[in-house]
Amino acid sequence: MVGLFARWGSRLGRSAAQLEADEVLESTKNTGAVRLADLRDRQQVSVCGTVRALTMPPAGQVPALVAELYDGTGTVTLIWLGRREIRGIAPGTYLRAHGRVANRRGVLTIFNPMYEIMPAYGH
Repeated sequence: MVGLFARWGSRLGRSAAQLEADEVLESTKNTGAVRLADLRDRQQVSVCGTVRALTMPPAGQVPALVAELYDGTGTVTLIWLGRREIRGIAPGTYLRAHGRVANRRGVLTIFNPMYEIMPAYGH
């Protein structure tokens, strides 16, 4: 019973963003994925997290779907070249991605990652 109150009390003073980061990080730990804060250039990785944003280049440029993946420790950019959309991938989607990390103008990026859409964390 004391453990329950201690956990509840420790969550009381945390912001919604901190609580979300904790939930995503906890789910990511259970997948065996590399923490995004630990990524290094040219490393072959499996990462897991929540899609926070999706963007596409303007019409007339090479089609690409760009997603920001967040795991509670940091972010990585996922870029699928030649795609304008991938069914099932939207902001809030929890997914695992596999590929090689590239440092693209100071932003850690994985191009054309293999991916798996995962059940929402916490479920």
